[in-house]
Amino acid sequence: MSSRAAAAPPLLEAGVGAARAWCSGRAHGNVGDHVGDDPAVVARNRAALAARTGAGPGGWVWLHQVHGTDVHVATRSGTATRAGKPGTSPDVPVADAVVTAERGLALAVVTADCAPLVLSCDDAVGVVHAGHRGLAGGVIEAAIARLRDIGTGDVRAYLGPCIRADRYEFGRDDLVPFVERFGPGVEGRTRTGAPALDIPGAIRIVCEREGVVSFEDSGICTADSADYFSYRRDGGTGRQATIAARS
Repeated sequence: MSSRAAAAPPLLEAGVGAARAWCSGRAHGNVGDHVGDDPAVVARNRAALAARTGAGPGGWVWLHQVHGTDVHVATRSGTATRAGKPGTSPDVPVADAVVTAERGLALAVVTADCAPLVLSCDDAVGVVHAGHRGLAGGVIEAAIARLRDIGTGDVRAYLGPCIRADRYEFGRDDLVPFVERFGPGVEGRTRTGAPALDIPGAIRIVCEREGVVSFEDSGICTADSADYFSYRRDGGTGRQATIAARS
């Protein structure tokens, strides 16, 4: 029997208008630098993603995510970092979305149930980390506005792996402001009949309201698939990445 380690499966990959998107999973290792993992291991996992995607010859942009609504505008001379560099240095932007008009930059967010959303137009690309707090605060609307500030043409969107309503129990009272803002379609049910928040449904509604011309959904539930990290399922866990770059 060969002692060679099995190769990691292919990354989930999609075309999003004039951009490419890739989503990693558990088999590609933890890429989150804030969950207690060895920084050297995180750096190796990030570098392996760079090699597998071929994205980011001009650098990578990782964020210090805080479940907020700030959007970072990345340039090659600004916050580009090496693919393997964990995002702990002072120059790592504190934001939950990033956009760029530059070719050669790879933009990344990390998630373990929250929604990773890739946005693109004719000449700019962005990626968003949207949990329930960011969704309520308007991070997606803010990211679309910034994308339009730096780019032209129709906006398209791709939703990567995230938790789905049937695995995301949510307090009934906590659901009220989401229903008031996004409509009754965001109130779901878990498999046991408990109230749930439909984050993908809310994101689709936001995109429709903001004039996004196409919305593709990976359809993958992180809590339902052992191929992905899930905080709701496992508690303390690693993070996968969603990466976007201009084609």
